[in-house]
Amino acid sequence: MIRSLLFAALAASVVATPALAASDPVFGVWLTASKDGKVRVAPCAADPAQTCGTVLWGRGPNGEDARTLTDIRNPDPDRRSQPIIGLQIINGFRHDGEGGWTGGRIYEPQTGRTFKAKMASAGPNALKVSGCVLFFCRAETWTRTTE
Repeated sequence: MIRSLLFAALAASVVATPALAASDPVFGVWLTASKDGKVRVAPCAADPAQTCGTVLWGRGPNGEDARTLTDIRNPDPDRRSQPIIGLQIINGFRHDGEGGWTGGRIYEPQTGRTFKAKMASAGPNALKVSGCVLFFCRAETWTRTTE
C-alpha cells in the first residue's frame, strides 16, 4: 500500500512538471520592441530546464519578409546561408528562482552579435529582455502576441 502511494505521488509529480513549466509567464510568442520580429520562447528541446527562443516571423531592415532572408551577418561564414525564420536566437537561460531567467544568450541577426542576457516577465503581456556585450548594454520590453 505505501509502495503504491509512493509510486502514485512520483507519477503525479512527473506528470505535473511539464504543466508547471508550460505555465511560466516568459513562455509564449513575443513581438520584439522594434515590432520587426516574433519569437517563440519555450523550454529547450535538448534540455527542458533551459529556455530557448526561435524566430517565427520577421521583417528585414528595408521591410523585406524574413522568409526570404538568411543570417548574412553571422560571424560564422558557414551559417550565413541559414534562414532567419526558424533561427534559434535565445538559448541557455536557466530559471533564477526569483521569477526571472539568467545565464543565457541572445543572438541578434541584424548585427551578428551575441549578448549575455537575462529576461523576466513584466506582467502578463510584457517580457523584459536585457543583454550586454562588453560595455554595451541594452534593455527592451517585448509584447505578448499570437503566432
